[in-house]
Amino acid sequence: MSLVRTHRRSRFMPFIAALCVSGGALAFMAPGIAAEPAVLAPPPAAAEHASGHRETAVFAGGCFWGVQGVFSHVRGVISATPGYAGGNSTTADYETVSTGSTGHAESVQVVFDPAQVDYSDLLRIYFSVVADPTLVNRQGPDVGTQYRSALFPVTPAQDKIARAYIAQLAAAHVFARPIATRVEDNKHFFPAEAYHQNFYALNPTYPYIVINDRPKVEALKRLFPASWRG
Repeated sequence: MSLVRTHRRSRFMPFIAALCVSGGALAFMAPGIAAEPAVLAPPPAAAEHASGHRETAVFAGGCFWGVQGVFSHVRGVISATPGYAGGNSTTADYETVSTGSTGHAESVQVVFDPAQVDYSDLLRIYFSVVADPTLVNRQGPDVGTQYRSALFPVTPAQDKIARAYIAQLAAAHVFARPIATRVEDNKHFFPAEAYHQNFYALNPTYPYIVINDRPKVEALKRLFPASWRG
């Protein structure tokens, strides 16, 4: 879709000239621009004992295409919706958020069945394959506050579990650098424009998807086979 390509062109131009796509296979990839390597994080020591058939969580970890792509393949996830969190309604649109001055982060609202997957499971997947939690205001080739690693707990229980897990990972030195992931107030979540919805699934050969997001989904399948949903 030409509109999407126009909106995302800035993410390609620094390196797309060096990229050769032939028959759907990458012939060349510049170093330092692909998805960060997956790190299998340990299970959270604290778990949420939720009741009911649906719960909601919000995650920010770089471009929301890949974040949605990963969570859409997690067993027990009912829906994963790209959008914006951290700012207000007047600036919750792609062009404005892209300025990096709105307080918004590109985010994904995940609705899940806690009988099949709980919040602590989703946190483990997030820190293992969705985002590099040590990066500040960037993920992969995308730079700006809108690409920060952040969690937006929906309940006090989620807030407690998120903070405890970050402390657990830091104490265990799971990552080589300090964890930069922020736990932020969940003010409101605003769904993104229609052309961003299900972009990973609808555009599997799009170069940005192939380079930055497909490795994350493949890591989910490899590291969490019991959680994988094809």
